[in-house]
Amino acid sequence: MTLQFIHDNKGNTTGVFIPIEEWQDLKSKYIELQKEEAENLIDLSNWQKQIIDQRLSDYYSNKDNLSDFDDTIDNIEKSL
Repeated sequence: MTLQFIHDNKGNTTGVFIPIEEWQDLKSKYIELQKEEAENLIDLSNWQKQIIDQRLSDYYSNKDNLSDFDDTIDNIEKSL
């Protein structure tokens, strides 16, 4: 199994990433995982889906007008 461990900025392990193919294999072997996954699915309302669709549309039509996350955070912090 190819696991990737996720660490915080202090080096503490905070999570594990499992490739989707391996996750699918695990779910086929352990039916409890399928049940738990189904119980934890989040249903979005139509208005939430519409907002996501609009944002994706804006993204795909304006790819040249994107901001770097770190630069954006720096600019916000400077304005505080």
